[in-house]
Amino acid sequence: MKMTIQAPAIREGWKWFTESRYGLFIHFGPYARYGRGEQVLFREHLDQSEYAREACEWNPVFFDAELWAYTARKAGMKYACLTTRHHDGYCLWDTATTDYSSAKQAPGRDLVREFTDAFRAGGLRVGLYYSWIDWRIPAYFDGPEKDPQGWEDMKRYLHAQVEELVTKYGRIDHFFFDGVWPRTAEDLDSIKLVERMKSIQPDILVNNRLGLSEEEKLHADGGGGSGDSEVLGDFGSPEHVIVPDGKRLWESSQVTTWRLWGYTNGERWRPADVLLDMLCECAEKGGTYGGNLLLNVGPQPDGQLPPEFVERALKIGQWLEVHGEAIYGSDGGNLTEFITYGRQTMKGNYLYLIIRFWDGSPVLRLADLVTPVVRVTLLTTGQELTFRQDGDVLWIEGLPRERPTELFPVIRIECESRPETNQWGSERLWTGDPSRIADWARSRGTTVYADGQPRHAKK
Repeated sequence: MKMTIQAPAIREGWKWFTESRYGLFIHFGPYARYGRGEQVLFREHLDQSEYAREACEWNPVFFDAELWAYTARKAGMKYACLTTRHHDGYCLWDTATTDYSSAKQAPGRDLVREFTDAFRAGGLRVGLYYSWIDWRIPAYFDGPEKDPQGWEDMKRYLHAQVEELVTKYGRIDHFFFDGVWPRTAEDLDSIKLVERMKSIQPDILVNNRLGLSEEEKLHADGGGGSGDSEVLGDFGSPEHVIVPDGKRLWESSQVTTWRLWGYTNGERWRPADVLLDMLCECAEKGGTYGGNLLLNVGPQPDGQLPPEFVERALKIGQWLEVHGEAIYGSDGGNLTEFITYGRQTMKGNYLYLIIRFWDGSPVLRLADLVTPVVRVTLLTTGQELTFRQDGDVLWIEGLPRERPTELFPVIRIECESRPETNQWGSERLWTGDPSRIADWARSRGTTVYADGQPRHAKK
């Protein structure tokens, strides 16, 4: 007998995460000066001392956290996460642990302070990113076996910096660790550190990139795997992919460009509809455990947001002003087979049809919805649509031939109760019981001839 495991309820202090669905990731640091991504120091194995000189001279004079927060809010985002220190070791806050920071070098500013104050004042939840790895420090790579004292010094430095970040800047809602390779959770004492973080910030959400697990032999850099045990992270963090985590909250981090996270000269930009589709896919695959999109921007070296990003983000924000109820606080979708048109989300008694492919037909046929329908509305325009239900098939009529919005039109279906489907809706192409397909095919006949009927051999 197969056992059903009851999913644990989401704690009260984390419910904002599942309501939000959409956040801003910001990769910002002196690497922007090079214009070749956030990992240019390692990927091009640059001269360490020369990079440090460049970093200390970097000064983003047009950095305006209030403008960033305003843009994020207009874009429809509900939270934001800033890289406080990436793998290059440069810190964006006034840390007591090193002089390699925006406070001690050319900017003379605590950029984390400005970020947290501005975004919190703008009504957004605040997240901080922190990299375990520091490419400048040999002890991180030598590890505790080769350099026991160097490793202990390194670990104290890491823990002290994280403790500063969760102590000095008010409420921190979201914390994103990264860059753990090649260290284990045991090397890093990451579980102990997270316990300390939560003693300071009880409702903080911490992601799953907390080190290789000796038991699991897995890690989460790049979003795959680590922390299948509940002690190794509150939320999953798939990167460049949208893969639900069935055991806990999750968010997919994605770039607005083709590949790189930090500012890059000449990078290609994904169009707004592709970015919006990522958000819709996250919401569709969500449910009890979230399904968030953390969409990245790499600000220019002077601190301004790239105009290409702003254009796309605001376009999505305008769409969300009209259609946001299909995204925010939604609890998954994909109820019926709908890939030939687009995506689905649900909330309470509502089923939302997010139509990526508008075919211009005045009638839309939705199969396999078994719950009685009360009302159908073209959410994009507010127009009530006529409909009829024939068994488990819903016919929606009166649709305009022209696409009513540049991005994705949305149809809201109100049902008598929570929308439910049949076997065809729950079992899709390439899945489920093949006998149902045999029965369906048998309705035509059984042979290879056009009419499905047998042919008698000529005598």
